[in-house]
Amino acid sequence: MERKYNDLIGDILENAGEKDTLKGKGKPLPKGYLERDVYQNFQKIAKDAGYLPEWLKLQKQISESVHRCQSEEDVKIINEHIIKYNKICPAPMQKNLISLENLAEAKNIW
Repeated sequence: MERKYNDLIGDILENAGEKDTLKGKGKPLPKGYLERDVYQNFQKIAKDAGYLPEWLKLQKQISESVHRCQSEEDVKIINEHIIKYNKICPAPMQKNLISLENLAEAKNIW
């Protein structure tokens, strides 16, 4: 074994021919980088790269559907999406199912 450590990401980048073309290579880390934990750094990098978690994509889709909702069939489809959304979003972000009776309130919530 040549190295004393495993560098899985480095190996992947090297095999793809991308290791020497990385933006910012050889430059110091940003000042705030060491002040945040790994998850916070991931969130910032992902956001800067345009990544949007699946639950946020679904939230936008539900919001658009709620505002276009006109029938009981629409409500049924929206509620299926809300159930899926509630399974993958953070617990504080979960929402109740909708009905035609509470549609006006749902439009304010979504």
